[in-house]
Amino acid sequence: MSVKAFELVPAVGRELLMADKALINIECIEFCGKHLYVGTSDCFIYQFLLEESASAKGKVTYSPQKLLHKYLGLKKPVSELRATSALERLIVLCDCTIMVVDMASLEPVTSSGTRIKGVLSFCVNENPVSGDPFCVEIGVILAKRRTVQIYMVYEDRVQMAKEVATPEQPCAVSLDGYFLCLALSTQYIILNYNTGASQDLFPYNSQEKKPIVKRVGREEFLLAAPGGLGMFATAEGISQRAPVKWSENVIGAAVCFPYVVALDDGFVTVHSMLDQQLKQTLSFRDGHILQDFEGKVVLASTKAVYVLVPLPLEKQIQDLLAGHHVEEALTLTEGARRNIPKEKFQLAQGDQEKVQQCKRFLISYLREVRGTEGTNGWREDVDTALLKLYAEENHESLLDLLASDNACLLPESAPWLEKHCKYFALGLLYHYNGQDDAALQTWVRVVDGELQDFTRSDLYEYVVDFLSFCPSLPVVWKYADWALKKNQEVGVQIFTRRPKEDKQQKQMNPDDVIKYLHKYKQATVLYLEHLKERFHTHLAVLYLERVLSLISTSHTPAKQVTHAREQFQRLLKESNLYQVHLLLDKVNDTDLLVERATLHGKLEEHDKALYILVHQLKSPSAAEEYCSWASMSQDHTYRQRLFHLLLSLYLSTNVPHSGHTVAAVDLLNRHAEVFDAVSVLRSLPEAWSLQLLRPFFSGALRGSMHARRTAQVALGLARSENLLLHHDRLKYLGGPVFVSEKKGCHLCHNTFSEPDCVCLPGGVPVHMHCAAQKARDSPIKRHCMNRSNHTPAHHRGQRHEEGQHPRSTDHHLCAVWCQLVLPLDDDEEAVNAYDEEDGDALQDKEPVEHDRHTAKLPSEAPVCRDYSDSCEGHAEQREHDVGEGQCGQEQVDGRAHGRLLIHNQADDRIAHEANALHSGTTGLLCFTATGRRLRLTERQLYGPTLLSVQRAPRSDTDPASGF
Repeated sequence: MSVKAFELVPAVGRELLMADKALINIECIEFCGKHLYVGTSDCFIYQFLLEESASAKGKVTYSPQKLLHKYLGLKKPVSELRATSALERLIVLCDCTIMVVDMASLEPVTSSGTRIKGVLSFCVNENPVSGDPFCVEIGVILAKRRTVQIYMVYEDRVQMAKEVATPEQPCAVSLDGYFLCLALSTQYIILNYNTGASQDLFPYNSQEKKPIVKRVGREEFLLAAPGGLGMFATAEGISQRAPVKWSENVIGAAVCFPYVVALDDGFVTVHSMLDQQLKQTLSFRDGHILQDFEGKVVLASTKAVYVLVPLPLEKQIQDLLAGHHVEEALTLTEGARRNIPKEKFQLAQGDQEKVQQCKRFLISYLREVRGTEGTNGWREDVDTALLKLYAEENHESLLDLLASDNACLLPESAPWLEKHCKYFALGLLYHYNGQDDAALQTWVRVVDGELQDFTRSDLYEYVVDFLSFCPSLPVVWKYADWALKKNQEVGVQIFTRRPKEDKQQKQMNPDDVIKYLHKYKQATVLYLEHLKERFHTHLAVLYLERVLSLISTSHTPAKQVTHAREQFQRLLKESNLYQVHLLLDKVNDTDLLVERATLHGKLEEHDKALYILVHQLKSPSAAEEYCSWASMSQDHTYRQRLFHLLLSLYLSTNVPHSGHTVAAVDLLNRHAEVFDAVSVLRSLPEAWSLQLLRPFFSGALRGSMHARRTAQVALGLARSENLLLHHDRLKYLGGPVFVSEKKGCHLCHNTFSEPDCVCLPGGVPVHMHCAAQKARDSPIKRHCMNRSNHTPAHHRGQRHEEGQHPRSTDHHLCAVWCQLVLPLDDDEEAVNAYDEEDGDALQDKEPVEHDRHTAKLPSEAPVCRDYSDSCEGHAEQREHDVGEGQCGQEQVDGRAHGRLLIHNQADDRIAHEANALHSGTTGLLCFTATGRRLRLTERQLYGPTLLSVQRAPRSDTDPASGF
């Protein structure tokens, strides 16, 4: 005894517990938080609140307060108590019956199925395998039965999960995960109830002493062995610690690291787990209960309850050093490091940079040792520590850890990932532990925005992909509706991307899928297309397997092989519903060159396809057929590009090959209409003879001329159609213009006294002299006046001054502006005069005589007045006499004006002029005083035409007020 490790502190005295009831004894105890539960021999359960306080010198005391007590009504001692804080329930063993009691009120739960009868003893699994935080697993020993039953205790029911047979009647049990450590009548064994494997430990005699089976850690138990030894045993049946030598009459044992505490008839002994030496002995009479609860070691006599309070480790170490027990102090320090407060070992002292360096070092160290043998038995701790560090530091390796084989503890890791908002990683953790439903529920909440995690921006697509490979069909159906509501086009991939040949994965019936998708129209169409594509792919694979089988079989008729290949090639060319990449992978390692080229063509890889046909298959005809097939539904440019690509393969070979030369010549001569002759000439070798390519050049020239003439015909047809359209338009625009004495001129605002007027664009009538004055004042006056420089001399000599043209009192004129757009043909010009009111030709309805530039109209007016608009829309007035048969050309603004002279049959001095312009201008219509309207119609002119105005005789009966 070299150190004082514990102090015995009273917790609940006899007076508070049972007062003067001398016959009442304590049978069992349970500690949960600050609450102490005591079961007595008179079938009562007591609840106490223990308040812990420490003095200035560090002495710990407890202040008990009795809260409740409850009589169970069975008149038998309460044998065992176990608290389940998650359920807020007490599991009570009394009169060989397990019942469930509410922790707050101590009232038994009265719902059916909450009692188990015929029970000798039970234990709680502190390392549950179900993963349900609201469920407690217990192992139950039944009287006179060689079995151990595993039960699931819920808040309102108890449900048996498994019954495990044992070689003998069990006396004591402890449970950790799937491992049962049992004390039978003659020996200790460890039994894996999941696999049925068992391991004998060592014998003992249950008649001589009470067995002790105590769980001290993960898959590690403490047993009372013969000879007064405390033996440690792992789930594999081996001992990794040296045994502890204690009394032969040990009643109970507990572990408070690094010490093992044992209770016998009169003493409490404390041994070190580090060196197995006895460290302390405490006198304790009438003791019969020793248990550890959440780091507290609690003792009970028949009348009172005590707590073994551990002294601070630093004080123990100081005492050892003071007693010159240096080796023991070092051993205790190394072994108890995890129990010493963190602040005692703080190196950073608030320096966050040092903290980060330490964490990075720890991550590096744990990653190095993770796969070594040194982590055997500690892999769960290593992986869980790595997960916590990765999550806290937002390390990129977090997902790699969870995606690989790991031993992360779900109860410890899940809250940590939630704390750091790593919900995608949490879903991976659930999936690794077989909880796909929980994983999907977490991811769905992230996608819906209930939880925030930006690890993956494509989490919705990931969930759809996860569901497409999920083996649990109920889970798939549960979340498929959610996925389809989000996006039908993506959600349907749950069914279309599902593996087809996985025998371990249950397949979906297509009829069931179509029935389910009936309310999602787009998804239904996509799924049906997928089924069709799958059938085409399957058919193509069958064709390919048949071809390969025929080729590999000796003595197969060539005709049969050819027929099989033709079927396969026809499917490859005509169908667009098979998986090209899948078939290409299967064909690449074969000699099916045509099929490979076709598949490359489906992928628009025409250079690879033609290379195979030209350099590997060496078949120019196949290459030409490929070009024709690949460009069948394409335009001329696409077809031309393919044939030029084939020609470049023939011409760009590094080694001259006569076969390629012949193939190139034949290609050009057979498909001359496809190639661009200029590009071909540039790419041909200079040594080639043009005589070889005579058919090509003949065809190219013939095709070029044909294309040009076809374009000309099309242009002429378009111009003719344009003429007809504008003729119809002119017919609708050429209505009458009304002028009266009450209507004013738009320019001078004076009324009209004569019927002579000019109609500006927009249908606005103005005086003729106002229009002439506006033309003279416009910026293009000089340009308009200079037009006379290009007029023949005999025309210039006959011109009158502007505004001084001769008039006749019995004649008047009204000029109306209108828009004409008329095409011109140099080879044909037709000029006709029509009466648009009655549709008949003038002068007794006889046809008008005309030649190329001259036509004769019936008219009496000796003078012609010409109005033409400038580019700004202004009008210019010119008056002149035109001799018979006179015609000429004049240049205005760089544009050619062809002047058409129209002669009067009676006077030979009447003329009408039309200017053929290449851009838009304004023409004139002529009205007679009798209301008859003359209109010139000229066909086949290049562009808009300006028509002149001629004087017509005025009728005395015709009012001057309008037309």
